[in-house]
Amino acid sequence: QAQLVESGGGLVQSGGSLRHSCAAHGFTLGYYAIGWFRQAPGKEREGVSCISSSDGSTYYADSVKGRFTTSADNAKNTVYLQMNSLKPEDTAVYYCATDYPPGGSCLRGFTLDFGSWGQGTQVTVSS
Repeated sequence: QAQLVESGGGLVQSGGSLRHSCAAHGFTLGYYAIGWFRQAPGKEREGVSCISSSDGSTYYADSVKGRFTTSADNAKNTVYLQMNSLKPEDTAVYYCATDYPPGGSCLRGFTLDFGSWGQGTQVTVSS
């Protein structure tokens, strides 16, 4: 069964770091653009970052640029989101998702259609 499995959330103090993982089971992640999204309580879901193996492109929301980095390890079929200098406003449930159809460029940012989603992991940043 094809699915995305996330791990790496948790509780961290302001200024700290966390690394999210998004592992693909039952399909090859390298064919897809992978988006990271987050949703805070009472707020709409927002795009955080995107990485595409088709053209090597990445894209970051202004709110995380310079603090978050997304990378891919195709041998492990896993994409990572490294989050540094975390702020309380980064508190949210984080999700990874694959684009559909596969192979889009992250130069399009979050205008890609994302069809398959991970289960989400909670990140809480205390002040």
